[in-house]
Amino acid sequence: MNLSNLKPAAGSIKSTKRIGRGTGSGHGGTSTRGHKGAKSRSGYSRKIGFEGGQMPLQRRVPKFGFRNINRVEYKAINIGDLQKLAEAKGLSVIDLDTLINNGLVSKNDKVKILGNGKLTLKLEVKANAFSKSAVEAIEKAEGSVVTL
Repeated sequence: MNLSNLKPAAGSIKSTKRIGRGTGSGHGGTSTRGHKGAKSRSGYSRKIGFEGGQMPLQRRVPKFGFRNINRVEYKAINIGDLQKLAEAKGLSVIDLDTLINNGLVSKNDKVKILGNGKLTLKLEVKANAFSKSAVEAIEKAEGSVVTL
């Protein structure tokens, strides 16, 4: 075996259809396009979504919904998660960098602290937003809240 006698595996290479090269090829005459009509002619292209004149799907189905361009999306984190994080890492201050470094949020997220769970540690929490119940729970545990 050497480079001069390499061949592809048997049956792996098919010859291409040679269209419009005479009747002997089997693809002459109408060149596999059938007889007459727009689809047989050069330059034909059907519009995307065209359904033969029937009212197309994208016009039959009504528009709906609304997207508020001023909406601010927050990543929600519960005080129970802050409790676990602070216990595991021995922290007293939790800010965005801490949350990012521990994989709870990504660097472009805005963070809202929610009041689900128990908080017993005294923590200083810095975030973009807080729910009322979260603020109550943090201050009840003698911690402090800083809104960024």
